[in-house]
Amino acid sequence: MSRTNRPPVIDGDILAVLRRAGLCAIDSVPTMAPLTGGVSSDIWRIDLEDGAVAVKRALAKLKVAKDWQAPVERNVYEAAWMEEARRHAPSAVPRLLHQDAAAGALVMEFLDPADHPLWKKMLLEGEIVADHARAVGQALAAIHVGTAGRAEVAAAFPTDRIFHEIRLEPYLLATAEVHPDLGRQLRGLARTTAANRIALVHGDVSPKNILIGPNGPVFLDAECAWYGDPAFDLAFCLNHLMLKCLWRPEDAGRYLECFDALAETYLGQVVWEKRDRLEGRAAALLPGLFLARVDGKSPVEYLRGLQDRDKVRMVGRHFLAQVPDRLAAIREAWERESTA
Repeated sequence: MSRTNRPPVIDGDILAVLRRAGLCAIDSVPTMAPLTGGVSSDIWRIDLEDGAVAVKRALAKLKVAKDWQAPVERNVYEAAWMEEARRHAPSAVPRLLHQDAAAGALVMEFLDPADHPLWKKMLLEGEIVADHARAVGQALAAIHVGTAGRAEVAAAFPTDRIFHEIRLEPYLLATAEVHPDLGRQLRGLARTTAANRIALVHGDVSPKNILIGPNGPVFLDAECAWYGDPAFDLAFCLNHLMLKCLWRPEDAGRYLECFDALAETYLGQVVWEKRDRLEGRAAALLPGLFLARVDGKSPVEYLRGLQDRDKVRMVGRHFLAQVPDRLAAIREAWERESTA
């Protein structure tokens, strides 16, 4: 996230959140600056006397071209995800300072981009480091290991409807409308994913939501938090690493090294079920998520023209029709196609 060039403004609702949190005196008006980078929330940097904090307020309508509504109560569960995830991967989650259900907002520590750069920016600019992907896989697995099979955590995240509305519907089901000949497969993926209640899922493990800090990766924006199938988190992040091959074709091999590092590290930590079962579900999900980033409600913004989109469509459609049971099958096919 970065500051915009807009003139200084004061948002009265954000100011009220800070005052209810006890972070700002009633007669004080701190410097406030909106940040760029989010489609689902307003995000602000607030400079308080004791240092900067970030405030995030959920939007009911996401900032995308297609009509995409999302319940603002997801903010409550994002805060709950942060608290639970920090128990298992303390350095991988920002400190939560306040959650304001009335405003649909939360306050967290501000992490300076100077020492916590955004992983997406690094990847797009050619700073492609397999160790970063390995660390992401390790931290993500730690959260899944720590929460798998825990009924009390499942009970704290009754978010099936939210996950459906902001993940399964706009990605898999919306894509089924564009590709009706694959509708059975895509709707089946949505049903299967929704039925698996295994561990605490972030739901948006994307390089745009991961900072690379001095103590490893930091996950942001757990608005899709859900007690469900951890294979979704794995497939969701691997999807982005595959797509980056089209942004910098000359570095496709390095992006795929990151794909391998993340997948192998994560799968090596799977202890709550058989590794092959989880990998099979991730491999089945990946082509659906891949195709969704072209024809779903949230198309990726950096693909260059019809040729790139057709490459994604060809590989995604092929593996939806001929479902793989290993991630390597998709990765190898994509290496051939993306570098052709």
